[in-house]
Amino acid sequence: MTQVALIEDDLPTSNQLAGWIGSAAEGMRIDQWFTRDDAEAALARTAYDVIVLDIELGRERHAGVALINAINKQGLGTPVLVVSAMPAAIYRGIMKALDAWDYLQKTTFGEAEFIETFLEVVRVARERKPQAAQGERPGEELLLDPLWQRSPTWRGARVNLPLTAQRILATLYTRRGEVVSYEELYDVVKSGRNRDNIRKHVSTIREALREVDPRFESIENVPMRGFRWVDRGAARS
Repeated sequence: MTQVALIEDDLPTSNQLAGWIGSAAEGMRIDQWFTRDDAEAALARTAYDVIVLDIELGRERHAGVALINAINKQGLGTPVLVVSAMPAAIYRGIMKALDAWDYLQKTTFGEAEFIETFLEVVRVARERKPQAAQGERPGEELLLDPLWQRSPTWRGARVNLPLTAQRILATLYTRRGEVVSYEELYDVVKSGRNRDNIRKHVSTIREALREVDPRFESIENVPMRGFRWVDRGAARS
């Protein structure tokens, strides 16, 4: 069963979206919330698979932003679909920066477009579940989104990295224990294919990880060759 939190303060709109979600696929459990306080309480006690929310709730113009921030702090990778009357040209980029999965502007889409977008979000949520389960095992402390829709998390904390740095991090992590050469990392970057640039990206990765874990030491230099990810328990002193 897919658990969906639908956070929308307008009752007719909430019921319409709930109807569309219910018709999109079988096995949808939909919880409707109408205020920020009720939504925050629900999100704290329930691990929803998908969240659909409005930005403006009652008199709080940016209540949805606060909710997205709260969702991100949980570190569960729950995809968020924002449905709002705010202009998409302005708010889509803002929501993307907040790691929302997608943004739909009210009055500009119909049932078919909403269902198509919602089902794509459900697919993403199902792909992330195995990753989350793996993350609970020793040696799987880093969670990476293969679709690059969300920032990676280290031990449950969000790591703020640009896309190129994320790709380098993913390459090192998926080949942990092996030396990844500079030449191999050139294939990951789109520009600046030189050793200095790769070293700068790796420095950025280390700094970002140390912001959430000051003892992070899992990326080691291999002189004249490249870099290697070593598990913390196996890291060299």
